[in-house]
Amino acid sequence: MPLPLEDYALIGNTRTAALVGRDGSIDWACLPNFDSCACFAALLGERDHGRWQIAPKGKVVQTRRAYRDDTLVLETDFETVDGTVRVVDCMPLWQGRSDVVRLVRGLKGRVTMHSELVLRFDFGSIVPWVRRLDGGIVATGGPDAVVLRSIVPTHGENFTTVADFEVSAGQELPFVLSYFPSHEPLPLPIDAHAACEVTAASWRDWMQRCTYSGDYAGAVRRSLLTLKALTYAPTGGIVAAPTTSLPEQLGGVRNWDYRFCWLRDAAFTLDALLNCGYVEEAKAWREWLLRAAAGRPQDLHIMYGLRGERRLTEFELPWLPGYEGAAPVRIGNGAGRQFQLDVYGEVMDAMHVARREGMPVLREAWQLQQVLMDFLETGWSRADNGIWEVRGAQRHFTHSKVMCWVAFDRAITAVERSGVDGPVEKWRALRTQVFEEVIARGFDAERNTFTQYYGGRELDASLLLIPLVGFLPATDAKMKGTVAAIERELLDDGLVLRYRTAEALDGLPPGEGVFLPCSFWLLDNYALQGRRAEACALLERLLALANDVGLLAEEYDPRARRQVGNFPQAFSHVALINGARSVSSVGGKCVVTGEH
Repeated sequence: MPLPLEDYALIGNTRTAALVGRDGSIDWACLPNFDSCACFAALLGERDHGRWQIAPKGKVVQTRRAYRDDTLVLETDFETVDGTVRVVDCMPLWQGRSDVVRLVRGLKGRVTMHSELVLRFDFGSIVPWVRRLDGGIVATGGPDAVVLRSIVPTHGENFTTVADFEVSAGQELPFVLSYFPSHEPLPLPIDAHAACEVTAASWRDWMQRCTYSGDYAGAVRRSLLTLKALTYAPTGGIVAAPTTSLPEQLGGVRNWDYRFCWLRDAAFTLDALLNCGYVEEAKAWREWLLRAAAGRPQDLHIMYGLRGERRLTEFELPWLPGYEGAAPVRIGNGAGRQFQLDVYGEVMDAMHVARREGMPVLREAWQLQQVLMDFLETGWSRADNGIWEVRGAQRHFTHSKVMCWVAFDRAITAVERSGVDGPVEKWRALRTQVFEEVIARGFDAERNTFTQYYGGRELDASLLLIPLVGFLPATDAKMKGTVAAIERELLDDGLVLRYRTAEALDGLPPGEGVFLPCSFWLLDNYALQGRRAEACALLERLLALANDVGLLAEEYDPRARRQVGNFPQAFSHVALINGARSVSSVGGKCVVTGEH
């Protein structure tokens, strides 16, 4: 059985990533890229769907783990009655390669160790052909192959590569697993120890560029490292998560593939990166965004592949039982074909953030924005699937209309402040029209709150974004009423639900955890309303939900007291960075109760 999500740590090389368990297991890895065939898929199945564990053979008395400071090099210490051993895990940041390096280092005494490697390609469906070579093995399955090199002798048992060995204090034993296309020559061997040291130095050099100096700097820095790890370096795109089908409800069916890049995340991510000193990453993200969004405006997608692919066909893998039985396991994401109006506002806002933070105005970027605005002049009045990608009927979602207002507002600002040309008077009239319609149709005066969609009574946590995008101040009576309504109706154990799930709305059985980015949006509203103590308390609560190495999933189950949803989640870490900035920006200093 896979471990709880809290027991996993992330390693990555800015092209792909792997999840390493507290027990020394790698249960999920896609090699060579985020969207490629999984090499280890036990997270969604059983051990024989792909797994690599290196751990003491006898009883473990205590396990401690941590990242080396400001790096993605993971160190897990196993204490046994015979001694203590450390397993060091990393993925070297070398262009053109995908390697998993594991070093077994004796710290005290003499410990008997066991390595068990189950290699499966195509998400656990292909048992590869394994052959021996000097110092290791080669496993081949169709177009994919990996080579395992180690000075530790291995042998095969029941389609598994195993090794039993001992490690003494001061001794270090390397294991290196390298991917290569099966039609190409074997990749050259690497020095495992040197690879870990160079990788650690590279991560530290990258973190030296961080300019954030506010509260909760430790949590912000770890979140920045996580975002960098979820970046696909060749194109600049940032995946929402490195995993697929980790359930939003344990045992449920809300299981989606998140190994893609959402336009919705663009403005928040740009803001977080630019305000922490990462201009080059922000430029790369903007360039990816422009390439992905290029084309006819009516064809704008809500998400794209790592390289800007638009065909993200969704299908199911029946041979994988799913994380703790949560089925189906899905590859691809059918929501990519949905019509979601808010993405037009998010693209315009992302370009606005880039200009505001001093990134040069690109002529081709403004041309694309003009085309988008031409479509939105009439398209804004259409119903859509909304921010939560509901698979039920399209509606006039309030948040979607607010983001249309954002699009017109940012276009007007570009003309007024950046010297570009556009029909600014027409856009001003449309901005006013959208604003008035949202107030008239998206606000329930009787209950003093905005609603999820026109004419409905349901609430939606996306309404918390209204002041964050500038539609109304957080101190406006309508927003105060909306925040109060969300506190009454959408809080679960003090944290925020996206909305009250119902099959009539989204076409799926109800039930999911609280959505962590929405909870950060609530603390942003608290800060903007001058409710600093409540903002600090909520931020403390949210940071306490991160696991021991500082990682957050998409959601949290207050009943099971476990993280749920795909892990780790870029949007949660972006929201953490922006939430810490919100708290820091309103003056004073929070009472920090933990080492965040």
